[in-house]
Amino acid sequence: MDTETASVRTFKYGNNLEVKIELNDCISFLKSLKDESIDLIVTDPAYSGMNNKLKLGKGRIVGEYKQKGTENGKWFVEFEDSEENYHLFLQECKRVLKKDTGHIYIMFDSFSLLSLGHLMREYFDVKNIITWDKINMGMGHYFRRRHEYIIFATNGNNRKIRNRSFPDVWRFKRIHHSKYPTQKPVELFQAMIYASAEEGFTVCDPFLGSGSSAIAAIKNNCRFLGCDIASNAFTANVERIHHYLKTKEDIYQPKPCHIEGEPVFWE
Repeated sequence: MDTETASVRTFKYGNNLEVKIELNDCISFLKSLKDESIDLIVTDPAYSGMNNKLKLGKGRIVGEYKQKGTENGKWFVEFEDSEENYHLFLQECKRVLKKDTGHIYIMFDSFSLLSLGHLMREYFDVKNIITWDKINMGMGHYFRRRHEYIIFATNGNNRKIRNRSFPDVWRFKRIHHSKYPTQKPVELFQAMIYASAEEGFTVCDPFLGSGSSAIAAIKNNCRFLGCDIASNAFTANVERIHHYLKTKEDIYQPKPCHIEGEPVFWE
């Protein structure tokens, strides 16, 4: 039976599995979790660095979004990605990840990869940097952006990914006219989870955003814990997850983002 409060929602599904999401900030959420309670972290932090520090032409990289009246017209809160904050974030990620199974995937834009990516090595055994090729170009003042990065690491263990056929360039189309700003394809998180999780594993995303990671965890028959600090994100996730579990239809991504004809490695 599903349970609900103003800031927590739990969905039951499958064979004793559940999806639990919270309205909370990432640090408070992680601090509430027990030591070594998570098998896999997959997350796409809402970094502030590119907007605050990278000077490219006029205006900000993140433009105006649908809900007006909030700071800079946005309806999600960026993570203030100082080194101090990022150390605290990574410390908590390391604490909650299991030592024998723990894998972690963190997404980076080009600015945060340079400014913060190197800190990952202080806490985790970095195995590779994956490139997400979005196929279609985005905006850019000097070179138009077509990719983002994902650092993959383990919590000091030797547990392997599912098989050796995974490439380190993942080609999934970015979502046009998305219902949520910076929404990522479900296939992107499916690839992370399929590579590193077994059925029944607990997957965590402390920057839940549109909830693509939650849908991917359900597709892989995993338990899921996630949070977001924005009430709009929490509401969107309740709607998206409830509808998907009831109908198997994803109202936030009705069409696949993979390239037709290319090998399927994420499921």
